[in-house]
Amino acid sequence: MFITIEGLDGSGKTTQARLLGARLEADGLEVVLTREPGGTPLGEEIRNLVLYGGDVAPWAEAALLAASRAQHVEHVIRPALARGATVISDRYVDSSVAYQGIARGLGLERVLDLNLAAVGGLMPDRTILLELGADDAVARMDGERDRIEREADGFHARVAAAYRQLAAREPERYVVLDATLPADVLAEQVAAAIGETL
Repeated sequence: MFITIEGLDGSGKTTQARLLGARLEADGLEVVLTREPGGTPLGEEIRNLVLYGGDVAPWAEAALLAASRAQHVEHVIRPALARGATVISDRYVDSSVAYQGIARGLGLERVLDLNLAAVGGLMPDRTILLELGADDAVARMDGERDRIEREADGFHARVAAAYRQLAAREPERYVVLDATLPADVLAEQVAAAIGETL
C-alpha cells in the first residue's frame, strides 16, 4: 500500500508519518518511511538546491522536484511496493501540484502532467491531508526557515486553499484531518483512516 501525508509546513506531517509507520510495523508490516523532496541521494541533493540554494525560477523548481520524484519512485517506492511493503511518504505529487501548480500559478494540470510522466502514473492509494490554516502553520515554523517557508503569508494561504481544492477533486483518495488536534489524537484518526484500506 502506498500512503502519502500532505499539508502545509508545520502541520505535523513528519510526526504523523513516523507514528503511523511505527504502528504498522508493530502490526507486523514492512514499512518504508520516506520523504520528498529527498528519499534518495540524488533527491537529497535536489532538496538542498530547492530549499536552501539561491533563487529558483518557478518552472525550474517544479522540474527539479519532478526529477527528484522520478528517482524516488524508480529506486525506492516501486521496489518497496513490488515486494509487498507499505510505503509512507511525507509529501508526493500533490505537493508539487499545490505549491507550484496552484500557489505559484504554473497550472494545476500542467504540473500534474509533468509529475505523472515523471512517476509513470504511480499515485497513492490513500492521501492524508493534515489541514491547518496558513496563520497557524506560519506560527508553528520554528528555527531557521527554508526558502519556501520564508514565502509571504499569502503564498501559504494559497497553498492551503490548493490542498482543499485537490481533496475535493479526489475525495475517494483523500482523508482530510484537523492538524490542530493533539498529536496522539490525530494519530488515532490517521490510523483509522488507513485501517479502512489495509
